[in-house]
Amino acid sequence: MAATLALYTLARLGLLALIAGLLLLAGTPVLIALLVALIVALPLSMLVFRGLRARLDVALAASRARRATERSALRARLRGDEPDTESRESRESGDRSESQSDPRGD
Repeated sequence: MAATLALYTLARLGLLALIAGLLLLAGTPVLIALLVALIVALPLSMLVFRGLRARLDVALAASRARRATERSALRARLRGDEPDTESRESRESGDRSESQSDPRGD
């Protein structure tokens, strides 16, 4: 996801620089060129970089889904609904060792 985000960000900044550069070559003052480039680059980047935006949306959705499952698993463990596998295994091995070492044979 980081690579997709970086690529999309660089593409948008590149478009902004291209538009501002063209306006500067046309003789527009720097501040005006940057402001106009910001305004023009936003809708233009949504059209030009539609494929990159779709890839970024998919990556963000996957990340959001992964974090939601991790969050729900953590909440379940905190409530005690779903013990994690390490503690369950250690408890089971502890139960076996206690039953084997019990002198009464219960």
